[in-house]
Order: sequence, then C-alpha cells, then structure tokens
Amino acid sequence: MLIMKQAPALRVDLRAVQPARLAGMPAGEIERLAVPCGREMVPLAEFCRVVAGGEDTGTLVLDGDFSRFDRIGWQLAGGRIEVRGAAGDHVGTGMSAGEIRVHGDAGMYAGCEMAGGRLEVAGSVGDFAAGALPGSMDGMRGGLLLVRGHAGERFGDRMRRGTAAVLGDAGDFLGSRMVAGTIAVAGRVGAHCAWGMRRGSIVCAGSVPPISPTFAETGANFEVAWQLIARDLARLGGPFESLPRRRLRRHAGDLAVGGRGELLLPA
Repeated sequence: MLIMKQAPALRVDLRAVQPARLAGMPAGEIERLAVPCGREMVPLAEFCRVVAGGEDTGTLVLDGDFSRFDRIGWQLAGGRIEVRGAAGDHVGTGMSAGEIRVHGDAGMYAGCEMAGGRLEVAGSVGDFAAGALPGSMDGMRGGLLLVRGHAGERFGDRMRRGTAAVLGDAGDFLGSRMVAGTIAVAGRVGAHCAWGMRRGSIVCAGSVPPISPTFAETGANFEVAWQLIARDLARLGGPFESLPRRRLRRHAGDLAVGGRGELLLPA
C-alpha cells in the first residue's frame, strides 16, 4: 500500500508503478523507485510511504488524493489497482487485463485505448474518457469502463470495441466518430450525441438527447438484439436494471458519413 504523505507541486507520472513490478519488492526499494516529476526523476518516498502486508501481492492500493498523479495503471496487463481517493489523467490508459477501481474522480483520458479488463470510477471522469489519444485513430478497444458519476466531452470518441457506461450525465459529442462497441448513459446527454458515428450502439437510458436529422428512425423488429444488449447492461445495476423491461425506439446513422450505428432510446 502506498499512503500519500504530501501532494506534489508538479504532476507525477506513475506508469512504472505496477502491481506485478512491486510484488515481492522490499518497502525500502519501493520508496527508492524513481518516478518522473516535471523534468526530474524523484524517489517515490518524496510523496508516499509504503505500508507492506495486509493485501494480496497482486493488488496495489493507493491511499489518498492522487489527483496530481498521472498514468496510474498505464497499459496494465494483470493484477488489481485500488485508488482510495481521486486519480489523475490517463488512469487505465491502454490496459489490456486486470482491474482498476478509483473511489473518487479521475482526470482526462480515463480508459483511453483500453483493450481489456475492468476500470471502475466511483466519481466523475474528465474529457476523452474511453476515447483515442492525441494523434491516434483508435479509441477504446475492449473491456469495461464503468463511471458512476458524470463524463466530460468526447466520451467514447473513436471507440472500437467494449462497453462504456455512465450512470450520471455525459457531455456534448458523446460517441463521436464511434466505430463499434456499446456506450450507455443513464442521465442526460449533450447536444451532439453520436456525431460522425459509423457503427456501434449508444443507449440513452435517461432523457432523450437532441437527435440529428442525419439519423433515421427505424421500424424494423429489433427486440431480440435489444434484449441481448439490455440484459448485458442490466448486470451493471442502478438505472440500467430496468432496461430489459422497457420498450425501444431505434434511430440509425450517422447517415452523413454513411454510418450504420444506432441510437437506442428505451421508453
């Protein structure tokens, strides 16, 4: 367990602090581990003290406000990370397996380009969660991202696979340029939902969002496919539990880009 001693003046990059790397490492050696802070490499002991024992060797616990610590669980390939407070930018970016749980809010780019595993944030996430990194063409590629609070702008931008769910509200451009996968939002959705969407499913379980004229309502029977999606989301609990019992309106698009995605609006 890493317990916060003092918040850093500059942002700290924690990508090298992984459960697999720290397993079996003596506490003193962990505290001497150098991490990037600004332009310098600084021992981890400057910010945290290590408490050994009392937890599984495959689990890393970060106790305190880690909102100025970025890239927690960067490319995580196994094990479990629990943040008992807030997390900085890029939490869970590129993860392919394992589990990350954040008990507070998370910054920008949470779950960006994740390919597997489970990332759960008890609070809210910043912009571009489940999306693509700057200069990249691919967003989230697999796994589950569950946000129990609200989501910022461009949630699921260029998303290609997996499930991303928000129990609160989502900003404008939800699912923008989406290629595949499933996004579900239980609260309000912003003004430009599904802009440039090519494929995939966006479930608006709360209020009906503004629907672009480049989406067309379909009358085809979609009940079987809807039940598969609804039952999968119902396992996440909360407002999604009632989805299998709700009737559905379906809009297809974004026809402006030749898209074949769908907006699913449970009644």
